[in-house]
Amino acid sequence: MTETLTPSRLWKRMTGDKRLQAARAFWHDEQAADDQLQAVLLIAQQKKFRPKTVVSLEEERKARHLASLPTLPDALAAKALIVYHLAEQRAMMGAFLDSLGIAHENGLIQEDKVTPDPAKVAPAATQLAQQFPAADVSVYLNTLLYQGAETWEALRGLPELQGLTV
Repeated sequence: MTETLTPSRLWKRMTGDKRLQAARAFWHDEQAADDQLQAVLLIAQQKKFRPKTVVSLEEERKARHLASLPTLPDALAAKALIVYHLAEQRAMMGAFLDSLGIAHENGLIQEDKVTPDPAKVAPAATQLAQQFPAADVSVYLNTLLYQGAETWEALRGLPELQGLTV
């Protein structure tokens, strides 16, 4: 039995470069103000800064500070991972949904309720792993799984979930 990869565990297993990409996307997202405030407080606490100091930092420095934190609360890590995928991994998201026959617009599922054909999930994951780096595929598939465990249940146990570099 493999451990369940929560958003914070996924964050911890991502390479520093990938965490930095995710952190940059997080600070760049205009709809993440509440989460950004939580991140400011976390950075201030972890780095022994005043929150006011963190707020005044340029976006790149805030991103580097956030990326340097080995653990994040699940809600914050989840937001960072979602924003990262929307900003950096649209091609991979679209390729996976195309192979499943799920309608999407640039990687975003258009319907409220989607049920992928369980028989197509494993072959689609294998195909994705042949097209994109294993660590990226692993982060994406694990993100789908924790976001919608019922919808993406067929992902559970696939070898492509394990491709993270520690």
